[in-house]
Amino acid sequence: MAVDLQDLSRRLFQAANQLWTNTALRPDQYAQPVLALIALRQMEAKFDQVHSELAETFTGRLKPTPQDYHGHGAVYLPDNARFSYLLSLPETEDLAEALNEAMKGITEHNPDLAGVMPQGYGSLPDKVLRELLRILQPLNIGGDAYGVIFEYFMGEFASAYMQKGGEYFTPSSIVKLIVEVIEPYHGKIFDPACGSGGMFVHSADFVKRHHKTPSRELSVYGIEKMEDTQKLCRLNLAVHGLSGDIVVANSYYEDPHRMVGKFDFVMANPPFNQSQVDTDRLVNDAGHVDARFSLGIPTVNNANYLWVGLFHAALNDRGRAGFVMANSASDAGGSERELRKRLVQSGSVDVIISTSPNMFFTVTLPVTLWFLDKAKANGDRAGEVLFIDARHIFRQVTRAHREYTSEQVEFIGNIVRLWRGEAVETEQGSVDLMAETFGEEGYKDIAGLCKVASRADIEAQDWSLNPGRYVGVAAGEQIDDVDFKERLEGLQEELEVLNAEAARLQETIAQNVAEVLEA
Repeated sequence: MAVDLQDLSRRLFQAANQLWTNTALRPDQYAQPVLALIALRQMEAKFDQVHSELAETFTGRLKPTPQDYHGHGAVYLPDNARFSYLLSLPETEDLAEALNEAMKGITEHNPDLAGVMPQGYGSLPDKVLRELLRILQPLNIGGDAYGVIFEYFMGEFASAYMQKGGEYFTPSSIVKLIVEVIEPYHGKIFDPACGSGGMFVHSADFVKRHHKTPSRELSVYGIEKMEDTQKLCRLNLAVHGLSGDIVVANSYYEDPHRMVGKFDFVMANPPFNQSQVDTDRLVNDAGHVDARFSLGIPTVNNANYLWVGLFHAALNDRGRAGFVMANSASDAGGSERELRKRLVQSGSVDVIISTSPNMFFTVTLPVTLWFLDKAKANGDRAGEVLFIDARHIFRQVTRAHREYTSEQVEFIGNIVRLWRGEAVETEQGSVDLMAETFGEEGYKDIAGLCKVASRADIEAQDWSLNPGRYVGVAAGEQIDDVDFKERLEGLQEELEVLNAEAARLQETIAQNVAEVLEA
């Protein structure tokens, strides 16, 4: 009988949550140490698998080196860093110290993890540590399944405890849909706001699903502003047998990967509606805008289109990008409209997908997924954009959270494939839904779901990239209802932006008052 990994992950988190609920620890004190324990459990599962494979080659006195394990996508574990060894330590042993030494040993034998493995186990009670090891030990599941558990725990920490969890964790079903549309079979992938690295992990899953080896097909490059989150990303990559060049930097002002025109794929979930970017630093002494901001600099105090220009600039001539964007960016006026017009006229805008509300843990509003394809600019579809309204497509997980099922991700991806003239995929169960929706006719516009718009159509709509303007409404739905919902969503997004700015100002005021009182 197959294991329900989502249910298993939920039960594991509930069990672990009970352990630290009554401690005095803050979430940020235990999140990374706990995630590292889950990672260690997965590392050992992979290590054991590779060890068995290498045993057929290395016989007698000949022993495999750490590099041999690395070549098979495994983290090398010295004896004192084995999960089974740590679990077997007697109650009289200092488990926290043993865990700290285990993390040091992992780092010594795996240079890619330098600075990543936590050393703070002394702050967690011994009883909690031992119980966590026991919870994770008896699971009879495959090595890759621990990656699912790791991701689930990250999501729970993001939704339940981390105020700004959305900055490091993008829900997996959103990432899977982005991957499904850009199809990263082979090449260099870049995420300039990479958070915990979900874009990279699900790209690797896509490659595996198509019977290739991710470490051979993909090269991973990322930028993350927060050092702790960069460590989490590198740990997440290790859990999934990946490595990459993940740099701590600020993507507005720094360019550690010399990104212009370099990448086959760009994927990102950038911070929405960010203000206070020092745009003077984006212009050189000669008055030229940095080439990374290929659309130019908007005159408004909002960084959305700085990100869009950066994604566009990072692509090579055949590159594809998929990223999350605030709904308001699709219709923004003024200088942002001019930048959007420039993007549409380049022929690179490929697909725009609107999502349902409540798809993110920390943002209730719907978002829009934008997809660019520079190769399209030279093809038959250069003057067209596919708009998909997926606001009615979702699975209700809890009262406050929705997600896409695998079938729904495949279905939306197949709409794009039909339009591109590619073969549809049916492994995830979308065959009936595809037949019911499109029959045997291939792609066609369907009111309320999808519409191919020409550049003239888009110009007539003031260069809007809002799918609702083109797709129309399904039979039985009132246009007034749709217009009201869009207006309400826009007002709610504006309110959230103002609330975020108010919180930032409140924090600044509190710091200033504290400094005055301490003086």
